[in-house]
Order: sequence, then C-alpha cells, then structure tokens
Amino acid sequence: MNIYSLRSKWKFLLLLCALAIGLCSLYYTNQLVDKLSIEERKKIELWAEATSKLVEASIDDNDTNLDFYLRVIENNTTIPVILADQDLNVISYLNLDSIKARNPQYVLHELEHMKDKHDPIIINYMNDEKQYIYYDDSLVLYQLNYYPYVQLIAIILFVAIAYFAFRSSLKSEQNQVWVGLTKETAHQLGTPISSLLAITEMLKTQVKDPALIDELEKDTSRLQSITERFSKVGSKPATPLTDLGQTISQGLSYIRKRSSDKVSIRFEQPESSILVPLSAPLFGWVIENLCKNALDAMSGIGTLSIEIESNHKQVVIDINDTGKGIPKRRFKAIFKPGYTTKSRGWGLGLSLSKRIIEEYHHGKIFVLRSDPVKGTTFRIILKTRK
Repeated sequence: MNIYSLRSKWKFLLLLCALAIGLCSLYYTNQLVDKLSIEERKKIELWAEATSKLVEASIDDNDTNLDFYLRVIENNTTIPVILADQDLNVISYLNLDSIKARNPQYVLHELEHMKDKHDPIIINYMNDEKQYIYYDDSLVLYQLNYYPYVQLIAIILFVAIAYFAFRSSLKSEQNQVWVGLTKETAHQLGTPISSLLAITEMLKTQVKDPALIDELEKDTSRLQSITERFSKVGSKPATPLTDLGQTISQGLSYIRKRSSDKVSIRFEQPESSILVPLSAPLFGWVIENLCKNALDAMSGIGTLSIEIESNHKQVVIDINDTGKGIPKRRFKAIFKPGYTTKSRGWGLGLSLSKRIIEEYHHGKIFVLRSDPVKGTTFRIILKTRK
C-alpha cells in the first residue's frame, strides 16, 4: 500500500479517536449536568419551603425551627435566586452580582433570563398569597456544560501538535538520510569517473575513430555533471546570475537525443538574456526530471513545450505536455518522496525538483493544470533577484 495512503488513514484514525473521546466525555458530562440540575432544583424547592415556613413562623410568632429554616436559606451560596410576587415585582434576590444588582434593570434582566431558563417554584401562603422563586444554574453547572467542548479542543490540539512534531522529526530524519545518500553516491562515482577520464585520454592515442572518443567524452562529462548535482544536495549551492534560456536549452539538448522522433519538443530561447540567480547544474536537473516525466506521460507520442514569461520581479516557466494527465487529488502528492505510479520508479524525481526550486532557489513549483485529453502543465516561478 502507498505510504501516503497509510499516512492519510492514520490522520483520519487519530482524528476519529479524538472525536470519540470528546463525544464520550460530552455524553457523560451531559448525564452529570442533568443529575446536578435536578439536585439544584431540589435545593431551590427546599429553599422555597424554608422561606415559606420562615414567613409563616414569623406571622405566628412561633420561632420553633426558625434557626433551621434560616440555615437552609443561608446555605445557598451558589445558585442565583430571585423571589418575586404575582406581578413579577422583585421582593429579594440572592447570589447575583452585588455591584450590578444595584441597578434595578439588571435584576429585571436576570429575572427574564431565569423565566426562560427554568419553571418557577411557587410558594403558597395561608392567606392565599403566592410568591414565585426564579433561579438560574450555578456557576459550577455552567462550567460543567462547557467542559467537554474544552476537553475536545484540548484533545484535538494535543493530537495535532503530536502529529506535526512526529512529522517534523520524521522529515528531518528523511532529509538526513536523503543528503547522506546523495553525498555517498557522489563520492562513489568519483573514482570510476576519474578512471574513465584517464582511459579516454589513453584511447585518444590508440583509437583512430574520433566519433567513438567524442561519445565517450560526452558520457563521461554527463557522469561528471550527475556527480556534481548529487554533491550539491544538502548544502547551499552558489546561485550566480545565469542565463535562464541557455540553461533550459542545454537541458533540452540531452532530452532531444533520448526522445522519440514522434515527440515534438518546442522551446524558443528569448532574444535577450534573462538573468536569474541560479545553480545551473541543479536547475538543469529539474528541467530534465520534468521533461522525462512528460515523455513517459505521452508514451513517446505528443508535444512537449516550454514557455517563459518574465518581469522585473519574477520569471514564470511553464512546461506543457500532451500526455495522459494527473488527477487533481494527486497534484500535491506527486511531489512527496516515494510517491510514484511507475512499477520501477522510486518516486524521487519530483520530490528532488521541489526541494531544488523551493529550498535552494526560493521559488515555487506546482501543477498549474492537468487534463486527460489536453495534458499537464507544470509551473516554475523564480525570482529575478536575490
């Protein structure tokens, strides 16, 4: 299975676990809230009964159990309560903001809020007079209501931070392996290339076929160029002002020799030089990678064209082919290491190209558009100055 499909599934599973934990917490907390809400209503009913008994005791001049009723009333230190008459005139209140409560409008506003929140508790007195107790949830109950949402956000943040920390660590490790591999490859190629150079010089005196010597020199030069490219990966390359058109032409000259006669390669070199801060060996590698992918996509038949547009700030290079196209969902995935649709591919070409353009040249590379019939366009954007 593709490594990026596995990564997407792991991200989905982590998010699913976070949501499951959050939902279980939400369900359990809601159960607690409902139970606490019932308990708070029972406390208010007890408070109402104590208030009623206290009033009756004061009318009858009977102070039996008066201290008990007072303690019941005074023990309510958390639940906001308003006592009102039948005409909704506020008689007294408890556990409201003492400073804001000096404003009668604030108390009336709280009364309206409590009417919407809970059904009132009615106090019936012996003279048929009625009073109403309105109440709100306590601060603890409000906090408990929001707790599962806060917990869910905390879990998601933790999972996200853990994922990105792991991803950053993995990427750093991959970069070290990548750089080590390229450096070692360049080192290993150095000795046989030196031998080939020496053998070529010897053959010049013994072989009288200049075409053979010329081809051998070209291949040796090609190997030297590849070695130089590998040696530059992992270290910041020099990017002197370089003629962009000439660099692209040199890359295409190698591609033309190795492409089918049924492939038309079009590139018009600009009349005036376009100077860009560029590492020619590495940028030429990018052009070759993109062109090779285009040739594979066209299966040896079609048109490959490169267009350049420039202004005083940036240069835009479009590489167009008439191949089979790329699904839109894969526009970003194709630049990831290891992603390939080829049976023998390693999936490193486009990843390396992205690294060269974005990290070494501070530019951009992306799929501009793609269509199964019209083909694909890759776009490279480079700055014209450092």
